[in-house]
Amino acid sequence: MREHLQPSGLTARFSGQIALTDGLIHHQDIRRALALPRAVPLDRVQAALRFAPGARPIGAPRRLRGLRLAATDLDWSTGDGPTVEGPGEALLMAMAGRPAALPELSGPGTPTLAERITDAASADH
Repeated sequence: MREHLQPSGLTARFSGQIALTDGLIHHQDIRRALALPRAVPLDRVQAALRFAPGARPIGAPRRLRGLRLAATDLDWSTGDGPTVEGPGEALLMAMAGRPAALPELSGPGTPTLAERITDAASADH
């Protein structure tokens, strides 16, 4: 166990941001499916939001191209173009391609983001 106290590999290169972001997304996947809501502490959401837009493993760069995302519950935004607004946690879930978060989002860029999420989900099946 002592040999693994210090993170190494890909997660260490990104200061644990991959693990935090991945954990938040999958945690909320489970909670949403079970209808057990949880308000994620905003500092954790904000840290994940700073990392997620460039995270290729979750497909965010492709989904967000040409859009501006803006959180309504904390001071965070990214991108340029038509705006998609909503709670930070819902924006994170949408960046990860989770259609369940779409009803919580609004703004002129929302239809484009929704199309990208649902098109990808259709292609996966």
